[in-house]
Amino acid sequence: MDAELFPRSRTEIAPDAVHVPDWLDAEHQRQLLEACRAWARPPAGLRTVRTPGGGTMTSRQVCLGWHWYPYGYARTVVDGDGSPVKPFPAWLADLARDAARDALGPEAVAATAPYDIALINFYDADARMGMHRDSDEQSDAPVVSLSLGDTCVFRFGNTESRARPYTDVELRSGDLFVFGGASRLAYHGVPRVYAGTAPTELGLTGRLNVTLRVSGW
Repeated sequence: MDAELFPRSRTEIAPDAVHVPDWLDAEHQRQLLEACRAWARPPAGLRTVRTPGGGTMTSRQVCLGWHWYPYGYARTVVDGDGSPVKPFPAWLADLARDAARDALGPEAVAATAPYDIALINFYDADARMGMHRDSDEQSDAPVVSLSLGDTCVFRFGNTESRARPYTDVELRSGDLFVFGGASRLAYHGVPRVYAGTAPTELGLTGRLNVTLRVSGW
């Protein structure tokens, strides 16, 4: 919003878990969106993720660097068209490192290997993401999450279970959320997306979440 009654401020949601509103300005949001649109095209493009139990995730996903599937990583789209995963660009690694540094401080990434995984999830108005942990990597480097498009409710929980305590955070287009350290394995999810809330000038219907990680391999 251009004129906040109560301007949003940087907030530590849990130890080592920080929400930074409006981290990406309008131009950088447009640039990242154009990149996401290119990555979503086949081969190795946007796909529906199927779970081992036979269900499907309501968000759709494309990966860079390493291809994630429940619950592991591969160099090819093993649960899709079988193509090699798209490369992870150096500029995206730089963006991830800058984001982690801005949110958690330089010490959080001082000894971190380069970011080399991107999971990009597209949410339409009916999509959700259940509570889960990002635990398939060998690195404990902070997870970087960037939001584009529609606003969502991001539920950030604890490291012990999917149940309470948790905190609901409103993530808008351009927002950054980083979690590492004591919160690296916290459960989190997206229980709701607010359709039609994306910035008009962005030209996006729905929500994109760009999640950046370090594999540790």
